[in-house]
Amino acid sequence: MPELILALDVTEKKKALEIAHACAPHIDAIKIGYPLALSAGLSIAGELKKEGLPLIADFKVADIPNTNTLICDQVFLAGFSGVICQGFCGMDSVKACVASARAHKGECYVVAEMSHPGGKEFFTGGVPEQIAANAVIAGADGIIAPATRPDRVRVLRGFVGTKKILSPGIGTQGGDADAVASLVDGIIVGRSIYEAKDPAAAAQSYAHLRRDKKQ
Repeated sequence: MPELILALDVTEKKKALEIAHACAPHIDAIKIGYPLALSAGLSIAGELKKEGLPLIADFKVADIPNTNTLICDQVFLAGFSGVICQGFCGMDSVKACVASARAHKGECYVVAEMSHPGGKEFFTGGVPEQIAANAVIAGADGIIAPATRPDRVRVLRGFVGTKKILSPGIGTQGGDADAVASLVDGIIVGRSIYEAKDPAAAAQSYAHLRRDKKQ
């Protein structure tokens, strides 16, 4: 069964830390993107680490290899344990992110297909499959595949084998956690938790899907 990853995309530092603390007993990792990193700075990682959970930087790194290396190095030096990059920039760019992750004993995940409606415009025609295959060749730890389209997750699983699949789009975007739980290694939930009246209770509602962990 999958782990539960909180996508903490709030922009107020105090609120972010409060939500993380409240949800920590009920989640397995925290993912933050540009909204929180830009408002609070990369140093937020140091404060979130106090919860004792892995931190994933969802910056969807997408540049030339050298720039990717510089970005990822800063991510890991700030205290993150994982980074997410785009695969459409090519194998060399992905390999740069993977190399940085390895140098810092971290993990790297590659976006194979996005979960929003627009994700079907260009992540199509065999492109996601090629990205997934390249992610494996590059040595990435896994891929990102959309919970909003379980059929696509099944297809991409065939390309990555036992590599991890982390799946966003649960809840507000329409993805059904139960529908993808058996297909992925991690479900990513954001607004359905952090916008809830009681974020901790919202996180706990996914307990039946998590791996055998102490609640």
